Amino acid sequence: MLFYAKLYLLSLLVFLVVDAIWLAVVARGFYRKHLGFLLAEQPNWWAAIAFYALFVAGIIVFATAPALSVGSFWRAVALGGFFGLVTYATYDLTNLATVKDWPWVVTAIDLTWGVVLSATISSVGYLTGRWLGST
Repeated sequence: MLFYAKLYLLSLLVFLVVDAIWLAVVARGFYRKHLGFLLAEQPNWWAAIAFYALFVAGIIVFATAPALSVGSFWRAVALGGFFGLVTYATYDLTNLATVKDWPWVVTAIDLTWGVVLSATISSVGYLTGRWLGST
């Protein structure tokens, strides 16, 4: 259990850093340009915390742990990328289907980011898990 607690906390830390860079630096202007009409003045921090906590747990359960069980870095990458695609598609394709004037370009960028982010975090988690297992 301690192994998974450490794995979770380290994966969460990496996820927060990578996503913060994406949101604050890389994509900030992009989201303001395309979704400014929907953005709140301040984020709902409780919802954000819940998302990050659940999402990282999902990456570990559905990508990192299965990859660790068979000793495959590339399985971590593939499962993580697929998890990111499915989860980000759930949000973005639902919005594209139901929200008036939802920009298709946001969906395309978000799906790509979901794949890259989740594949990155699951592979870092895999490497962390291998390291933790050898200590």
